[in-house]
Parts: sequence; C-alpha cells; structure tokens
Amino acid sequence: MNSENNETHPQQATRILIYFSIIHTQTDMGALSESLRRATVRKLGEKAWRRQVNSIERMWSQIEQVIGGLAISYEKVRLYQDGLPVCGREADIVRELAKAGSRNHQLLLRLMEKGATVMGTECSELLVEEYELVKQMLNAPNARTAEGTDSELKSLSDSLLTRRDQYIADRINSTLGSGETGILFLGMLHSLGGMLDENIQIIYPIHRPFDRGGQGDDRKRRPGSDRRR
Repeated sequence: MNSENNETHPQQATRILIYFSIIHTQTDMGALSESLRRATVRKLGEKAWRRQVNSIERMWSQIEQVIGGLAISYEKVRLYQDGLPVCGREADIVRELAKAGSRNHQLLLRLMEKGATVMGTECSELLVEEYELVKQMLNAPNARTAEGTDSELKSLSDSLLTRRDQYIADRINSTLGSGETGILFLGMLHSLGGMLDENIQIIYPIHRPFDRGGQGDDRKRRPGSDRRR
C-alpha cells in the first residue's frame, strides 16, 4: 500500500484520501456502452474484449476485498466518484446505477449504508462535453474528412481531462474536512498530481494512476508505509 504526503512533516496531514485508480465496466458507460463494445471488438477482436471484461471484473473484486479490510469510521468518510456530477441527486444516481448492475455503484451504495457520505465530484457541463467528444471519437473512423482529425480530437480529449481533474481536485480540497477520510474512485487516465492540498495524505491501496505527461504527485513518502501488495 503506497502512502504519500508532500509536507516536510507528513504527520501534520489532517485529511486522508484513499485513491483507487479504476477501469469502468461496460455497465458504467451507459448510453455509450454498446458503441464502445463494438469499437473495442473491432480493434482487438472478440476474445481480447472478453479477456478485458474478465480483467476488469477481477480488478473490482480486488477493490472490494481491500475496502472490506479497511478499519475506518464510515461516519467520517466522504465518497468521491468519477462521473458523478454535483447536482443534488447524487445518492439517487448511485442507487439507479447500482440497480442497473454497476459494481462500482453497488460498492458505493454499501459504503453509504455504513454511514459514508457520497459527494458530487464532477462538473456536469464538463461531463456533457466529454460525452459529446467520445461520440465524435467513436464516429471518427467512419466520418474522417480531413487529415489531423485524430490528433485534434486527442488534443481536445487531453485538455478536457485536465480540466476535469482540476475540478475534481478542487472539489476534494474544498469539501474533505479535517479529520475526515475520502475514498476516491477515479479512472486510470486521470491524474491529480500536484492539484491536491498539501495536508491531504494520499494512499494508493492497489496501484498508482497513470502518470499523464509527467504530472505525477511528488509527495514525500511516509517512512515504513510503502507496503506493496
């Protein structure tokens, strides 16, 4: 388990963030689910797609196992979720997606039932922008009309991801209180490196997120706390 803090004296950290870097299941993709499945099968083949699905399921089993072993008071836990907008209906959205079969949201629901507070984590306008961009990217192979389309879409995607990351980090910074623990479920391509307040101790129970363009979090490691699974 990796634990980091970027203060000179890490014991001064007053807030803890348990950071799970995740891969979304097909159920989590909502209206884009089938389009993404077809695109993956077209690119990798049916067998590779099934291996990927099985790998993601194993990842969620590991996350559930790790969380099941946490000895924390859930009344002081805030849950932050990739794709969950600040909207006033956060708990309802979690329940709806849990009912639809999302393991991610089923896990959130179980933690909520233990006393944890689910937090709106993302900007709804940025999520709508991402949805439209993903649709463009899925259609790009069949609708490409000019050179550079791929690179332009990639550039837009990278810029959007950075803006989402900054919003998520700001949301955590402003809502995670002293003495509280946050549990964050965030897609592997996200990176909050350098965006979180210095008095937040970050714990990576399984593995670190993808280091996008050298934006890794340069936090000092708490001695003796780097236990790899």
